[in-house]
Amino acid sequence: MFDIERWQEIFDTIRKNKLRTFLTGLSVASGIFILVILLGFGQGMQNGIEHEFKQDATTSIWAWPEATSKAYKGLNPGRRIRFKNNDFETAGRLFKEDIEYESPRVFVRDVDINYGNEALVYSIQGVSSEFQFIEGFGTVEGRFINYKDEISLGKVAVIGKKIKNDVFNKVESPIGELIDISGIRFTVIGVFKEQNDREEERIYIPITTAQRVFSGDDKLNTLSYTLPPVENFEEAVAQAVSFKDNLREFLKEEHKVAPDDESGVRVWSAMEEAKRYYGITGSMKLFFWFVGICTIIAGVVGVSNIMLIVVKERTREIGIRKALGAKPWSIVGMILHESIFVTAISGFTGLIFSMALLEIVGPHVQIEYVMNPSVNFNVAFSTVLVLIFAGTLAGFVPAWRAAKVQVIESLRDE
Repeated sequence: MFDIERWQEIFDTIRKNKLRTFLTGLSVASGIFILVILLGFGQGMQNGIEHEFKQDATTSIWAWPEATSKAYKGLNPGRRIRFKNNDFETAGRLFKEDIEYESPRVFVRDVDINYGNEALVYSIQGVSSEFQFIEGFGTVEGRFINYKDEISLGKVAVIGKKIKNDVFNKVESPIGELIDISGIRFTVIGVFKEQNDREEERIYIPITTAQRVFSGDDKLNTLSYTLPPVENFEEAVAQAVSFKDNLREFLKEEHKVAPDDESGVRVWSAMEEAKRYYGITGSMKLFFWFVGICTIIAGVVGVSNIMLIVVKERTREIGIRKALGAKPWSIVGMILHESIFVTAISGFTGLIFSMALLEIVGPHVQIEYVMNPSVNFNVAFSTVLVLIFAGTLAGFVPAWRAAKVQVIESLRDE
């Protein structure tokens, strides 16, 4: 039942001790504020990591050759490994059931690129038709390389959106335009878009054309794959680890690389990398919870101490109330009301300010691996309710102590 006199007493006490009440409330509000901001930052880290990994297919696996570091089967260390078409084709047959998409890749180097009278400085890569699914990008104009382009050694090219904006800004569309690559004309058939502008500074051509026309052999720079989707994250990680190990073992055996040689053949799994980053994010969130809860506990302890002081200051008043017939639970309720009021107002103030800050500033945060920091409102609101409950417990001990004060002793108190 609403008791206006009880609320008048609470406000009178607060007015008499404005600074003390403000500092106590500030410690509680800052605890909630810090906790919500830290949780928002933790969620921002998770958003940023997810955004980074969405640039490529999450299940992608990449293999590339390097130089060996150990002698093996009579071969000296420092031997440069070379992948060839046969490696890609054999791996495709051996692991056919485990692969969703696959594509070799070759880097075209030492070529001149021109558009009209303008010299271009961009990287050229020869890939297959499935490469766009491995990289996880789509075409915004035209189309990507297809199987027909590969078997016909098509002189076609797909350019990044940044190249379109920088080079072909004077034409309505770059589709059908010709670019000259070391004296050979290629027709632009598509424009692709990536999350990263730097990756839009690429020109893709059919891998068969790249090998036949520019390198003159069947050497490959990378082998890339994606694995079929599975139901849960842990299963996807296990699948990626198994495929990665099998692929590396096959390539090492094919090129006579020692099984314990970490160089020679490198295989990278996006899923394993994602697990590592998510693990770091999870640990950071736990740390943020720990710091925030410790800050809140400090605020609750402050409330408890203030309530002890309040009881001490009002000992004589409490004695008079008891002498006039006030029940113990009436005394307890009086102290608890003030504790709950200060805790609740401070907690919701900290919540409102922290949520407002994340809402206003969050979308504009531009830090690497941190994107749109935010926090679930239900989680934050539940935290405030827990805080209020803790504030109630913090006020109960002083309140119960006040209820136990003997009338004679309280009236003697100075």
